[in-house]
Amino acid sequence: MCCSCPLPWSWSREPPACCAREGGANVGVSPCSCTPLSPSPYRAGWGHGGRDGESLGQQLLSQFLIHLKRQSVDGVNDPDVPAINGASAALALSDIPWNGPIGAVRVGMVDGEVVINPTRKEMSSSTLNLLVTGAPHSQIVMLEAAAENILQQDFCHAIKVGVKHTQQIIQCIQQLVKEQGAAKRTVQKLFSAPADIVELVIDIRLETEEQLKEKFPEAESYEIMESFNVVSKDIFRSFILNEYRRCDGRDLTSLRNISCEVDMFKTLHGSALFQRGQTQFPLTMTFFPPYATNEIGKVTGVNRRELGHGALAEKALKPVIPQDFPFTIRVTSEVLESNGSSSMASICGGSLALMDAGVPISAPVAGVAVGLVARCHPEKNGEIEDYRLLTDILGIEDYNGDMDFKMAGTNKGITALQADIKLPGIPLKIVMEAIQQATVAKREILQIMNKTIAKPRPNRKENGPVVETVQVPPSKRVRFVGPGGYNLKKLQAETGVTVSQLDEETFSVFAPTPNAMHEAREFINEICKDDQEHQLEFGAVYMATITEIRDIGVMVKLYPNMSPVLLHNSQLDQRKIKHPSALGLDVGQEIQVKYFGRDPTDGRMRLSRKVLQSPATTVIKTLSDKNSIVMGGAIPESSSSSY
Repeated sequence: MCCSCPLPWSWSREPPACCAREGGANVGVSPCSCTPLSPSPYRAGWGHGGRDGESLGQQLLSQFLIHLKRQSVDGVNDPDVPAINGASAALALSDIPWNGPIGAVRVGMVDGEVVINPTRKEMSSSTLNLLVTGAPHSQIVMLEAAAENILQQDFCHAIKVGVKHTQQIIQCIQQLVKEQGAAKRTVQKLFSAPADIVELVIDIRLETEEQLKEKFPEAESYEIMESFNVVSKDIFRSFILNEYRRCDGRDLTSLRNISCEVDMFKTLHGSALFQRGQTQFPLTMTFFPPYATNEIGKVTGVNRRELGHGALAEKALKPVIPQDFPFTIRVTSEVLESNGSSSMASICGGSLALMDAGVPISAPVAGVAVGLVARCHPEKNGEIEDYRLLTDILGIEDYNGDMDFKMAGTNKGITALQADIKLPGIPLKIVMEAIQQATVAKREILQIMNKTIAKPRPNRKENGPVVETVQVPPSKRVRFVGPGGYNLKKLQAETGVTVSQLDEETFSVFAPTPNAMHEAREFINEICKDDQEHQLEFGAVYMATITEIRDIGVMVKLYPNMSPVLLHNSQLDQRKIKHPSALGLDVGQEIQVKYFGRDPTDGRMRLSRKVLQSPATTVIKTLSDKNSIVMGGAIPESSSSSY
C-alpha cells in the first residue's frame, strides 16, 4: 500500500473512488480519519474568516489529500486495514499537526474465538466482521461491524480486544515518527502583508510599467510577459551553443544519475523501480490467461500522451518477448517523478520487471532521449548553422530545445524509435549523429541495469499464475457446471480463478496464484467427488425416490448424494398422461426404474419406468446389497427416462 501525504487539494469533497473495492477502502478510511484530522488548534481560537463561516482550520484541512494506492495484493488479506494504518503513518510522518496517530484492526469471530485481522478464508466462516479504529490512550475513533446476531457480551469483548491491538499499531507508528518524522508546522493565521510593503510593491510595479509603456507605447501587458519568456529561452540556448553548458551542470553527452531495483513487491509477478535524475517510475508486471485481451476490470480514460508513451514502450519491449509465451502480459508504469524521458524510463523499468517476473526475454532493453539545440540562419530559409546534441534531456531541455529523439533497443540493435522535431527539417547527418549518440548512452544504461539483474529469472515466482486442465466426464458435467452455470460462477467468485472449456470433457483452469489453484482444486473435487454412479449397471433396475412433482414429470434420486434427475411423463407409464398425479405418485414414494446410462450428447442420466411394464424378466439391483432379486412376470409399474 502506497500512501502519500500531503498533496495540494482545492476541492472540499472526497475524490471519487476508482472502483467498488477502492471505494470500500476509501469509505473505511474517511470516517476513521475525521476526528484525528481536526486537532484543537484548528477548531478553536482561529475565529471565522472562511466561506460560509468556515474556520481557518477547516479551510486548511480541505487543502490536503491523503492518496492511497495499492501496489500489490496478496489475495489473502483485505487491503482496507493496511490502507487506514498507512494513511495514519503518512500523516504522522508529515509536518501536519493532528491528534493522531490512529491504528486499525479487523476483528472476526471463528468458532466462538476472537480472531484479529482474519484472512479472507477465515472471514468466510466468521460470524463477525468488525473494523475498529483507535487513537492513543485506548480511545475509539470509529467502529463498523456486520454480525450474525452474536451475543452482546461477545460483541463487547471483540471491541475490547480490537482496541487493545490498535494500541500496538499506534506504538509502532509513534516509534517510526521518533526516528523519521518531521517537525510539525506551527499553526498560524494566514499571512497579511503590511500596508507599507504593499504600497511599495505597487509603486515599483507602476513605475516599471510606465517606463516600458514610454519605450513601447503600443505594447500590451501579455506581450511584455511573452518577451520575458523569449529572452529566457534565448539565454538558455546560448549557454548550450556557446559555452557547452547545460542547466544542471552536465556536459552534452553525460547521463543523469541512474538507479534501479527489482522485486520490490514480493506478491507481484514482477516489479521494478527505475530512476534517472528526477524521473522515477515503479513498474509492475502481471500475467493473465492467454485469451485475455485489453484491460482487466474498469479502466479510466487516458490522454493521447499516455497512449503514445504506452504504444512506444510496447514497440520497444515486444520484439524480445517469445512468441510462444503462454500468458498475456500487462506492464504498468506509474509516475512518481517526471522530468524528461518518462517513456524511456518506462521501457527500462519494464525490461527490469519482465526479467524479475521470469519472462524469458531474449535481451534486456533500454531507452534514452537525445535533444537538439540549433542556431538557424535567418536569411537562408532556416538553414542550420550550428547545433548541439544533448544526451538524456531534461524536461526544460525538451521544452526549449528543437528535438526529442527517443530511441530504445538491446545491446545488439534498435527495437523502437520516435523523433519529434520542431524545426522545419533537419539534415540526415544530425539524425545519424543522434542515433550514434543514443546508442552509446543506451549501452551505458544497460550496463547499469545489468548490475541489478542481467537476465530473466530461471523460474517464475511462487506467487505466479498457474494453469491446469480438468477432465470432467459427461456424467459429471451437469454437476460441475451447475444449474445456469451456478457452480462455475461460484468457483470463480470464491477463488478468483477463470475457467474455460477446451472440448467436451476438458476444462482449463487459470489461477492467479498457487494458493488460489489449491482452493479451486478442493472446490472442484468436492463438486465432482466420486459417488455411487460408477456402480450403476446399464439395463439394471433400481429403486428411485421421488423428490419433486412437476407438470412434465417427477424428479428422482437413485442414492442420497445424487443430484435429482427428471423422469419425464412419457417414461412414467405405457399410457399417455399429462401429469404424474394421474398415477397417484407423491414426494417420498419409491418406484422402480431402469437405468440406460448417460445421453452422449448432453450427459443427462437416462431412466425409464415405462419399459418395466413389459412381461420380460426383471432384475432389481440395490446399491447397498450386491445380491439381486430376480422377479418374473410383468411388474405393475411404469417407467420413464429423462433426456
